Amino acid sequence: MTELSPIQKEIVSALEQLQEKSLITEAILAKKVRENTKIQGKNKAGISLKDLDICIEYLAENNGPVYALHLNSANDILIKKEEAWKLLEGDAKKRRQSSEKSMSVLTNGDLRSKASGGKEIQKRSDRKKMNVRNYEEYE
Repeated sequence: MTELSPIQKEIVSALEQLQEKSLITEAILAKKVRENTKIQGKNKAGISLKDLDICIEYLAENNGPVYALHLNSANDILIKKEEAWKLLEGDAKKRRQSSEKSMSVLTNGDLRSKASGGKEIQKRSDRKKMNVRNYEEYE
């Protein structure tokens, strides 16, 4: 098994934290990942199927909780705890991949504001504020 990317590590830890649940929706998992990583924004972002496939397989091979992936009619991923791990196949996988093209997903770039060396977003603070007491400066 190859090394997990930073976002995949966060997904694995979120799945391990949610292991007492028998059914995890993609929204619950994405919310847990955002909480753990303190990602601001991207409240509607989902989880990439490619990343989730790798995480499910990684957990199964490393004696973690065993999950199977399912897809509902709205192309949302459902993660069910089952005896054997199973990934999406065929038509369901194609449907999900095509719907991911038009949706926002969590990526490694979203984790850059943590200690991974990326730059944090800085707000503009160079605006000069008008002070009422020193009104003469602005005439």
